Amino acid sequence: MQTNLADFIKGTRDGDEAEAILRACVHCGFCTATCPTYQLLGDELDGPRGRIYLIKQVLEGVAPTRKTQLHLDRCLTCRNCESTCPSGVRYGRLVDIGRKVVEARVARPLGERIQRRTLKELLPRGALFKPAYRAGQALRPLLPQALRDKLAPAPAAGRWPTREHARKMLVLDGCVQPALAPNTNAATARVLDALGVQLVAAPRAGCCGAVRFHMNDQQGGLDDMRRNIDAWWPYVAQGGVEAIVMTASGCGVTVKDYGHLLAHDPAYAGKAARIAALTRDLSEVMQAFEGEIGARMAGRIKERIAFHPPCTLQHGQQIRGKVEGVLRAAGIDVVLCAESHLCCGSAGTYAVLHPDIAHQLRERKLAQLAATGASEIVSANVGCIGHLQAGTATPVTHWIELIDRILAGVPAG
Repeated sequence: MQTNLADFIKGTRDGDEAEAILRACVHCGFCTATCPTYQLLGDELDGPRGRIYLIKQVLEGVAPTRKTQLHLDRCLTCRNCESTCPSGVRYGRLVDIGRKVVEARVARPLGERIQRRTLKELLPRGALFKPAYRAGQALRPLLPQALRDKLAPAPAAGRWPTREHARKMLVLDGCVQPALAPNTNAATARVLDALGVQLVAAPRAGCCGAVRFHMNDQQGGLDDMRRNIDAWWPYVAQGGVEAIVMTASGCGVTVKDYGHLLAHDPAYAGKAARIAALTRDLSEVMQAFEGEIGARMAGRIKERIAFHPPCTLQHGQQIRGKVEGVLRAAGIDVVLCAESHLCCGSAGTYAVLHPDIAHQLRERKLAQLAATGASEIVSANVGCIGHLQAGTATPVTHWIELIDRILAGVPAG
């Protein structure tokens, strides 16, 4: 794709990156076949190819409009298009650049500004989000059904192992997961403890940076990333930490990108690259223990389990088959549903900002998951888990919690 960038962005870091991405696109349209919003809305501008044209126009100097902003907002950033693209177009980075430029030039209505500001200030701060979430749960009977669905009681975390092991790994608590799914990291710690690995949470680490970064407060998101690096660096610098484990794939895809996102920062570039290199999705860590998992667990669960692979895992991190491999090694009958490559509609804050589209995608996904006949649904990202659970009575949990329950002798389902 030929480009002629406007002076305001030409020669800048974002401009150079955007130009390289735009030049890789050959207009083939393969991406439209796997774009959830294009499939629902049928509008070229609500698909990757159309959005690429819109971003190209803006970067070449065409004034963006409210309509431009809306089409970019509607993108789930699921990055399914990247998995489909034969030319390797890095659409996710391009849409981040385009959204930042449009956000600076198009004023949002007051209601949207308040809503987005609230999300950016509340969600990344666990110390604020957790009490707010608990207050919402206390008021749950008085709230509309849509809000009650999002405030379902969270399972208790259970004990965190206290044994010391020579092998140690860090884990990110994140921002909303301690309130929405406190058992996920605790279950991970228990499973790894049984396998001879000690899991450590750095007290000062928090939001991975994705919430603010993808809501166009990119500087705020980068500050969150720097804080995490500062929290983890003493553990990394002294050695002995094998990996930084991500139990939420949405966080993992962001932390693995720290090296690129902070490459321009001389104070953090080297550290960010080291942190990114150490970061592993939990499925990547557990893959090494498949033999031991199989020996301990094979034959202990008979129910069929459906796995929903989050977009941040299969498209963002390009990790496929690893979760299923661990579960099958444990003797579990795990299946994928039809169209397992498509987004469930959660997409971070998307389900709050665009509930109509998010709910349509969720209903479609849940119908396909139900068709598998599974007694339980497992996933690998807190957002997907909460979003799906709000629409079904079938239990939806993190897959490591299933492993933890089986090791503890608790039946699935």
